[in-house]
Amino acid sequence: MPPPTKAGQAPSPPDGGWGWVVVFGAFISIGFAYAFPKGLAIFFKEIQDFFGTSYGEIAWVSSIMLATTYGAGPISSILVNRYGSRPVVMFGGLLCGVGMISAAFCTSILQLYICVGFITGFGLALNLQPSVIIIGKYFLKRRPIANGLAMAGSPVMLCTLAPLNQFLFDNFGWRGSFLILGAILLHCCVAGALFRPIGAATASVKTQVTEEGKDVLKGKITEDAMEMSSPTDVPVKNKTEEERGKDCCEKINQYLDFSLFKHRGFLIYLIGNVLMFLGFFAPIVFLAPYAKHTGIDEYSAAFLLSILAIVDMVARPTTGIIANSKWVRPRIQYFFSFAIAFNGTCHLLCPLASSYMGLVVYSGFYGLAFGMVCAMLFETLMDLVGAARFTSAVGLVTIAECCTILLGPPIGGILIDTFGDYKYMFIKCGAVMVLAGTFLFVMNYYNYRMLAKEEKERKAKEEDPKSVRTENESRNNNWNKDTAQDGPELEPLKEEQEEIKKEMNGTNEV
Repeated sequence: MPPPTKAGQAPSPPDGGWGWVVVFGAFISIGFAYAFPKGLAIFFKEIQDFFGTSYGEIAWVSSIMLATTYGAGPISSILVNRYGSRPVVMFGGLLCGVGMISAAFCTSILQLYICVGFITGFGLALNLQPSVIIIGKYFLKRRPIANGLAMAGSPVMLCTLAPLNQFLFDNFGWRGSFLILGAILLHCCVAGALFRPIGAATASVKTQVTEEGKDVLKGKITEDAMEMSSPTDVPVKNKTEEERGKDCCEKINQYLDFSLFKHRGFLIYLIGNVLMFLGFFAPIVFLAPYAKHTGIDEYSAAFLLSILAIVDMVARPTTGIIANSKWVRPRIQYFFSFAIAFNGTCHLLCPLASSYMGLVVYSGFYGLAFGMVCAMLFETLMDLVGAARFTSAVGLVTIAECCTILLGPPIGGILIDTFGDYKYMFIKCGAVMVLAGTFLFVMNYYNYRMLAKEEKERKAKEEDPKSVRTENESRNNNWNKDTAQDGPELEPLKEEQEEIKKEMNGTNEV
């Protein structure tokens, strides 16, 4: 249990206790949020044949779902700030179930875009961000390990969903499979019920105190307004209008902290991640269809996703433990940059895998690289902006990333349709991710250098107070010099001041 806190203070993270139950709930909700769009790739070949669509058109199903999941990040952050993580995740699980059950009755690809892409994608968004946010409230010292364990839900779910989806399709078809998957997604409501809010009592006391204070202030303002005369009513009205405008801006900034765009580390992270997501999800979406295209049977193609998921499952908590070590955590941004570049290198080498064993090796290395990136994806952001601003940062980052997430798989599908070969899609994704990893490495090196320099200057000012005094004295001297230079212009004013002093002295003598 967390230690008791004083009223008005934020409760300290317990770093254990019920926090591990919260990690288990986040394991389920994050697992569905990340793995479900990838697991649907099993049905793409059959849905494509059923509706007579191209690779590019069928790829929009996953793209819209992923883009909605990331693009709805600010909405999810606002809802979490307003209502807390528990009700938001439970409502998201309900939306996921409704979306997939509705998709089972779709008669066109456009209806699939709406049901699977937008409705289910929005439900997954309400599962992802709250789960990541509440882990930051329950953990501080063990946060990288907790994040790694929660993020391991994605490969576990993917490892389960890939063969399960193939089994469901063989026995019930894609429509019956969607009905069953909709029922399975309702388990997110159970996971959300585990997200017990931390410091609820403190928050209620704080709100009562603030409401009482507001009532007292309102009473004083109304009394002062009644005492004022009619000519002064106009400036009071103008003042209240200005205050209302300020209150509106403060309310918006309370939910989304736009001052983060002035944060150097946040901007570096944002640019690098936006570029990375252009090639992050397309390879995993097209891995099973690529295997089927080369003549591999359906179950062996689905097993490639299971291999990827098993390696990913081990990679995420292992990466969390390594990232939490005293050697890596101070420079975790470099580790994250290496993971992205390593991910891109795997895609560049994928076209060399001409046999099934080659694809098995690729899936293993891809699972390792994918797990490393996902385990540090939010930990590196929290390392840059801190836990207090993390909720706003997640919302702003996800809405910026949704554009490249939306375009990534369809661009890959267009390349496949144009050239009739999957290798150009893998090369495109690999080149983009290597570029993103290189950018983050170089810019984080620059950021660390600037932070060290700023910290050194701050310590020098604190240790040497004489320097502050000399700066103030030099400013005063410069001001005296300026006034001395402007002496002839200020002489009339000086004479008036002397006359006033003489008059005052005369009155005092009398």
